[in-house]
Amino acid sequence: MDFKPDICFVASEIYPFSKTGGLADVMGVLPLTLHNMGYKVCVITPLYGRIATSEFSPHLVYEDLNVGYPWPEIKTDIFRADFKGMPVYFIDRGEYFDRRYYYCTYRGDYFDNCERFIFFCRAALALMKKMAHAPGIIHSHDWHAALLNSYIYYQKRYDPFWADTSTVFTIHNLAFQGRFSVRLFWDCGLPYEAWNMDGVEFYDSFNLLKGGIAHADLVTTVSPSYAREILTPEFGCGLEGILQKRSSQVTGILNGADYTVWNPAKDKYLEANYSLSRPEGKIICKKDLIQNLCLPERLMDRPVLGFIGRLRSQKGIDLLLDIVPELVRKDVGVVILGEGEAEYEARLVDLVEKYPDNISGVVGYTEEMAHKIQAGADIFLMPSRYEPCGLTQMYSLRYGTPPVATAVGGLKDTIIPYPKKDANGFVFANPLPEEFLKAIEKALAVFEDKKAWEGIRKRGMKADFSWKRSAEVYAQAYARLGLRGISN
Repeated sequence: MDFKPDICFVASEIYPFSKTGGLADVMGVLPLTLHNMGYKVCVITPLYGRIATSEFSPHLVYEDLNVGYPWPEIKTDIFRADFKGMPVYFIDRGEYFDRRYYYCTYRGDYFDNCERFIFFCRAALALMKKMAHAPGIIHSHDWHAALLNSYIYYQKRYDPFWADTSTVFTIHNLAFQGRFSVRLFWDCGLPYEAWNMDGVEFYDSFNLLKGGIAHADLVTTVSPSYAREILTPEFGCGLEGILQKRSSQVTGILNGADYTVWNPAKDKYLEANYSLSRPEGKIICKKDLIQNLCLPERLMDRPVLGFIGRLRSQKGIDLLLDIVPELVRKDVGVVILGEGEAEYEARLVDLVEKYPDNISGVVGYTEEMAHKIQAGADIFLMPSRYEPCGLTQMYSLRYGTPPVATAVGGLKDTIIPYPKKDANGFVFANPLPEEFLKAIEKALAVFEDKKAWEGIRKRGMKADFSWKRSAEVYAQAYARLGLRGISN
């Protein structure tokens, strides 16, 4: 294989081929942005059974690649797709990845997730060994790819192939750590010395994410505020100790928004496009949203509040469901899109049945409905208990739908709260139903002041969170690790 990458990204999802959340969105644009800047970039990801190939159909490029220890007889096929000029490599092993869901079902996580992603990391290493030379940077993401940092850390001691390779590990959500039984460590291919309190051991369990933190040359998170928060017991999810120890190698780089996909002026999902100079289309989008969700037309004259996200406590969905009766008394519309914990899905269905003239809930996720809510709602809700970065608030700002959000993580880094002169949204400090309601009431009061509201909307639409800026910061970080500019 004659490919000579500067940077190799390794992650469990990449849009448009696979997606469950923000990780896929990041992978679908950050590597491509660096590729367009002139770097030789590739991505390695699993070939899932339900993968969306669309116009970028993967084709077989390597058959029966030996993955090696700890399973010397297990092999993988490698597929490749050319994604807008950038190669994406897919690890194929049917019994691990040809499943209806990526990580879990409603009954819980797949029992063999540890083996699946040990295999994925080992296969990624085997693939890179077939390249013309090792990548200058291996940039892995979240617990699924975290072991790559540990493997490289130890293999550099005896394998000169990796001598000039540096590792970057990005934490998208510290709460998801990949914790498994100690017995699974003994067959993962790491030396026994990796099993210690400064390595992969975590209260006598095998913690893949902790290994990534311990052994990467640089650890990044997806916003500056989140990078500071995870050093504390409140947000550290038990890993604040290893993060504090490595704090000089921990940095926060704000994610960007993909404005080629999330742009109301060109959005293919909208009934009408609109922009700062042509704002009238947003009214048409609101009407389309109301009609699509069978809400009464009278809500055209009332504020409509939108929520898009996983239905679990991290996203604060319980805070929203708790205050629905108060919102109904204010005669506003509430539109909720998402899926998650059965308890919250059931509560949402009950509230829709109880308040059909004000509440609409869609259990599940579709790109089309997400775009329609961003454009058709008047106010966007993000009551997250923690939010490493958040992308939907960036989208809502561009769509002229001011957010009401908790002042945590990336939300704090992107939302300028009212009543500041340059405000583009609203925030509240503590994730409590009463504080969330007060913040919404503040937004509703400003909504009635058309001049003030238009100022907030316009400032949000002008905000620039493009990936080019974030990619340049990553490029600077790679350079500090020794990546010598852009290959010829």
